[in-house]
Amino acid sequence: MTTTSKTGVLETLSETRCFGGRMGFYRHSSEVNDCDMRFGVFLPPQAEQGPVPVLTFLSGLTCTEENFMVKSGAQRYAAELGLMLVAPDTSPRGDDVPDDPGGDYDFGLAAGFYVNATQAPWNRHYHMYDYIVTELNEAVFANFPGDAERHGLTGHSMGGHGALTIGLRNPELYRSLSAFAPISTTLHSPWGQKALGYYLGSDTSAWLKHDAAEVVRNVADPSPWSRILVDQGLDDDYLAEQLKTELLEAAAAESGLPLELRYHEGYDHGYYFISTFIEDHLKHHHAILTA
Repeated sequence: MTTTSKTGVLETLSETRCFGGRMGFYRHSSEVNDCDMRFGVFLPPQAEQGPVPVLTFLSGLTCTEENFMVKSGAQRYAAELGLMLVAPDTSPRGDDVPDDPGGDYDFGLAAGFYVNATQAPWNRHYHMYDYIVTELNEAVFANFPGDAERHGLTGHSMGGHGALTIGLRNPELYRSLSAFAPISTTLHSPWGQKALGYYLGSDTSAWLKHDAAEVVRNVADPSPWSRILVDQGLDDDYLAEQLKTELLEAAAAESGLPLELRYHEGYDHGYYFISTFIEDHLKHHHAILTA
């Protein structure tokens, strides 16, 4: 099935019933990424009665639009709370979309880092910041009964970095924020240094607005944010070298941003960790979006 709106044609790839609501995957043409993009939407049963609050989840390295929807167990709680869930893909894709030159997992396909690339050849397709902020929102709110005035943002790892940087820079679009094991710095993380070096070039001053700790430290006005929830496992193999969550904590203390950072013994970086605490995050967003 296809539908046409001001954002163009939205193609339905699949839809199925789920906890009284509907789980679907969709494809549309992205002008900013110059390719087709895919995303998933869970509509809770309450959406049959009218617009519902929306939570967008940004996934991490190697993921697609399916990982969160398949592995997190979020739909059960979203159905109870009346939250629409949205999960976009993590990068542009297609035969002409360039990938990591060495074929590694941490750059290129499935590793868009939610930034707008300025360096060739990446700058033709890799504009994930603009895609999330503009085209994804336009496609979702034109085609599904979500309330754009009640929109939250969350994510995991690379997507946690994306949620924090995008959300804090666009408080007019997002009212609630959280993250699971976010990359807290791109300036000091090997993952971030590699990706932003390719996408944005060697001038690290251009990276500052895409470094979560720097964005937190320099947030102009913390008042729109009543509470930002971040969960981090202490058995996460990436914590010390790649995530550096302590930098996020220090930055929030400096700026006065209301960060609730919870560390958890025994939990690692994967979806068993996410599925354990996803109910807390959905309740966190629901409380703020329905206040």
